[in-house]
Amino acid sequence: MILATCSLWRRDIVRFYRQRSRIIGALGSPVVFWLLLGSGLGRSFEGGATSPPVEGYLQYFYPGTLALIVLFTSIFSTISVIEDRQEGFLQGVLVAPVPRSAIVLGKILGGTTLAVAQGAVFLVLAPLAGVPLAPAALPALAGVLIALGFATTGLGLLIAWSLDSTQGFHAIMNLLLIPMWILSGAVFPASGAAGWIRAVMVVNPMTYGVSALRQVIFPPAPGFTADGPGLALSVGIVVTFGAALLAADTWLVRTRR
Repeated sequence: MILATCSLWRRDIVRFYRQRSRIIGALGSPVVFWLLLGSGLGRSFEGGATSPPVEGYLQYFYPGTLALIVLFTSIFSTISVIEDRQEGFLQGVLVAPVPRSAIVLGKILGGTTLAVAQGAVFLVLAPLAGVPLAPAALPALAGVLIALGFATTGLGLLIAWSLDSTQGFHAIMNLLLIPMWILSGAVFPASGAAGWIRAVMVVNPMTYGVSALRQVIFPPAPGFTADGPGLALSVGIVVTFGAALLAADTWLVRTRR
């Protein structure tokens, strides 16, 4: 089982970094969103009643952009499931004498590794946004990124395994995953949103991932999450969400080829 898991994990890593367009797409698009939206919407948050206790909107938007990079990278990594099915590689893996759980774990760990690595690259830009990253906070930040990457990769695998075309995958991503990110507190705070939007944000697992990232990056004043979930609760929900998706993925791989 360990050999099969490591082989699939390594294959995803090598495959991703041989396709430079995927690297640019996973990292470049969120950075553009961060710069354009952060610069364009920053004045809208200045001086208002809901102004964040951080220096500006670019700082507030930084944890949300980090979450978007993790989401994009992990989701893009699971598209390979559809490509492998079309090329016949997946059928060969399924008939091999290895547990289905090893297949699931290898794919999820591969996507998680890529997501955390891309997120680490974005952390280099933190000083440009005036984001204070204390060295003591890096282990906790790495833990949150791993938990969030594991959960989002599991979600992507659950979607990709049920589809037969990359076009359908992109349609689902635009319909479900992007709204999940927007309604996570990454772009705007829950305190200033309409009641039904706040209700959606409460049940959105991404909300807790963004909240955990923001509280680790800004420990003295966790931005707009002052009236939201605490760090322990946020991390607990993300970990629980990831574990539930691991179980769901394993069940799906065992029942559907």
